[in-house]
Amino acid sequence: MKIFYYCQHVLGMGHFFRSLEICKALKGEDILFLSGGPEPPEQMPDYVNYLPLPALCMDENFGGLKPLDEKRDLEEIKAERTTKIHTAFKNFNPDIFLVELFPFGRKAFRFELLPLMKDIKNGLLPKSKIVCSLRDILVERDDGGKHERMSVKTLNDFFDLVLVHSDEKVIKLDETFSRVQEIKPEIKYTGFVARTHSTKTDIDIRSELKLAVNDKLLVASAGGGKIGGPLLNSVVDAFIKLNSSNGLIVYTGPFLDEQEYNNLKHKASNSSAKIIIRRFTSEFVPLLKMADGLISMGGYNTMMDIVSTGIPALIHPFAQNREQKMRIDKMSGYINIDIIEENEINSRTMLSGIKKLLKAKRNTIPRIKIDGANVSAEILKNFKG
Repeated sequence: MKIFYYCQHVLGMGHFFRSLEICKALKGEDILFLSGGPEPPEQMPDYVNYLPLPALCMDENFGGLKPLDEKRDLEEIKAERTTKIHTAFKNFNPDIFLVELFPFGRKAFRFELLPLMKDIKNGLLPKSKIVCSLRDILVERDDGGKHERMSVKTLNDFFDLVLVHSDEKVIKLDETFSRVQEIKPEIKYTGFVARTHSTKTDIDIRSELKLAVNDKLLVASAGGGKIGGPLLNSVVDAFIKLNSSNGLIVYTGPFLDEQEYNNLKHKASNSSAKIIIRRFTSEFVPLLKMADGLISMGGYNTMMDIVSTGIPALIHPFAQNREQKMRIDKMSGYINIDIIEENEINSRTMLSGIKKLLKAKRNTIPRIKIDGANVSAEILKNFKG
């Protein structure tokens, strides 16, 4: 089976890593993966054909797209991407066109997706089943229902199947999308997509921090890092004030501003606290399995890491939309999670949260469906449309 996989991330890395897990589960299939955001820190497996598109991201006010290369013209990049996608699709001749999030999100990329879908439908491009790969929660839109109406029309005009990467007993699509009953393509829940557990056991963070047997290790992270600076600074400031023998490793994310990254490293190195500052690790899940607590934002992948490893967590939800707060609220019915709100991001409140986290017990793994990658792969392999 040949799968033409389109995934566009513009802010964090969650969409990319969820798609990466699905690609891993599809090993043995012929996959052409297109991505056109900032270069992700982790590579696709070598059995996946990776086609990078000229990179676009959101502007500083989240009001529209801009080229990652500021020397380039936006319209020029749009035209180049559209041509590149059309050519790749025609040459690849896929059985399935798997589209991440669109049309429920990524409406700014209609310029390249709708013409492609119209040409598939009209026979100008090879026939292909079109499938939407969708996360659990959609962000709210204050547009009088216009976006939902457009999404339903696009789904009914072009799509054959919608895969919702959620456990329906935890979060259902109709909780954040009111027109589910109008959607004609079949909707299938796959369960959540959790990141693969590595068997790696030789992670040397504890020895690097010179932790004793009874000392605890905390992990702090902020996803891609574009919006994680205030959280991570408050964590480091509070941990320095803690003045303990415990250790902290901070993963800033690859997109944190370079000056902020250097400031964090300077702050940590000029204290007596046992702190390591790094950009990223591909061994995040096995690290959480051996660590004692996590402080992070509440994105999809982070919440699945908490569920699958049982690590106690202090979570700061992204405040600009409902997605992360809603997910945390839903998950709190299954695991113990402490929340630190936007107005609590300061070293004093964080210090209190860290002290509580250091005393917390590991969560029991709840009965939530988290095998969404493998379930998605099986559905796709057997999909006849």
